[in-house]
Amino acid sequence: MAGLGTRFAPATKAVPKEMLPVVDKPAIEYVVAEAAVTGLRDVLLVTARGKGAIEDHFDRNPELEDALAAKGDDERLRAVQHPTGLADIHFVRQGEAKGLGHAVLCGRDHVGDEPFAVLLGDDLIDERDTLLEHMVTVQAELGGSVVALLEVEPSQISMYGAAAVEELGAVAGLPAGDVVTITELVEKPPVAEAPSNLAIIGRYVLHPAVFDILERTGPGRGGEIQLTDALADLATMPPAEGGGVYGVVFRGRRYDTGDKLDYLKAIVQLAVDREDLGEDFSEWLHAFTAGRRVELSSDVGGGRAR
Repeated sequence: MAGLGTRFAPATKAVPKEMLPVVDKPAIEYVVAEAAVTGLRDVLLVTARGKGAIEDHFDRNPELEDALAAKGDDERLRAVQHPTGLADIHFVRQGEAKGLGHAVLCGRDHVGDEPFAVLLGDDLIDERDTLLEHMVTVQAELGGSVVALLEVEPSQISMYGAAAVEELGAVAGLPAGDVVTITELVEKPPVAEAPSNLAIIGRYVLHPAVFDILERTGPGRGGEIQLTDALADLATMPPAEGGGVYGVVFRGRRYDTGDKLDYLKAIVQLAVDREDLGEDFSEWLHAFTAGRRVELSSDVGGGRAR
């Protein structure tokens, strides 16, 4: 979570990227809610300098709460109080942005010797999909570590960590093909060298053995300590030492708020599904896009519409 958010500058010059709103809640609130609903209510947020707004968001705001209560605005009062009661939330600072592997290592003292989940703040999983719950169940049944995998267009695989896999049968109530054994992991490979088009997305359930590996993992691609590199080592270790890496292939709804275009898509998709906004917003969106099509088709001079 301690990245600089440069892709959204200047909006993130003074506002943490995790606090950018998705409809009417910051992205990080969706992520913490996902952990909490899965039963993971002891949450450690890895932050950095300039990200104090994240801590404030999960703290009480008595002045705002009192003002809303005085106005009788119970709906907004509940929304303001909601993040405070989601989980038992702790914070640790990552002094330098040395990569995801280093951010995970910052949580070692808090986690101890238990399996734990890592959720990236710019990957939102729709609350109607139970990806994290499935991953926790698979880890409990198979041991080792579990990562979430998503099939992407082969041309896009160089944007992700990529996995080579071997299929397993039905595991933890999931059908054959949805849980795989990972035999190789490569961080952001060139398209021609990717082992598959199965990309690692921002959900992990990790065995604590990963900490010892991260301690000795040097900088990898991009000069950062890559969690993918540590997982590649875990995949070669025996189960008795915490080794073995498995993947759950996700076929549900995911919103990438770390990319401008996908961030806008996430807002539209979530707003359309909202009971309080969906009908009116969908009607407006349909009329707007229809108008754009008419305008673009009538632009016979080849210039850009509006």
